Amino acid sequence: MKALITGASSGIGRDMARYLSLLGWELILTARNEENLTKLRNELKTNAQIIPLDLADEKSVFELYDRCKGQSIDLLVNNAGYGIFGEFDKTDLQDELDLINVNIKAVHILTKLFLRDFKSRNSGHILNVASSAGFMSGPLLSSYYASKNYVVRLSLAIHEELRRSRSKVKISIFCPGPVETNFNNRAGVKFSVKPISSEFAAKYAIDKCLSGKTIIIPSLDMKLGIFGTRFVPHKLLSAIAYNIQHKKLK
Repeated sequence: MKALITGASSGIGRDMARYLSLLGWELILTARNEENLTKLRNELKTNAQIIPLDLADEKSVFELYDRCKGQSIDLLVNNAGYGIFGEFDKTDLQDELDLINVNIKAVHILTKLFLRDFKSRNSGHILNVASSAGFMSGPLLSSYYASKNYVVRLSLAIHEELRRSRSKVKISIFCPGPVETNFNNRAGVKFSVKPISSEFAAKYAIDKCLSGKTIIIPSLDMKLGIFGTRFVPHKLLSAIAYNIQHKKLK
């Protein structure tokens, strides 16, 4: 079995690679940080190929597919992603366009291309890493929340198409709350609630994905929170989200 993991140099992607390696999977790992990828490869128990690429560049996304398409990938993990904190009119436009390229465009392209391959042989798993943010709007992290909404809705639509066609291909969405990774450092904020560990998040996501679970939420509190959003007006949810995000200011 072989898995391709994007954003594999740190955090959840790194810990997914470690866990899959313990399970005996061969790996293809991609991220911008070649040094971290090399360190990770050297500690893994199974064969791992590293492909240093910046998925904010559309050409790199297609290059990644071209380099992997003949390698019989069984699991695609779209994990690469990040957030930008601040009021929408004050955040940097180019940073946000890069965020959209990584969080949305790269996920869209890789999901579509590998889904075609998986459907042609009627097997394979896709795990798209989204967030609990994918069920809400997010003032002060507006682009990030919007991007994760895209990932959630796209994945759910694909799931229904696969179900209707009775395909054996599976797609899952991982929707955690706060996780102890480098996300908040890159976004320029701090956690306002206690995060779960990256190791726990990675193992939980992989186990549930391989068992065929569609929406994967790793904690009861977050499950209840997401369920509760169905009964709260959107304007009130946005106000609540603003207060939560504002507490993250360093």
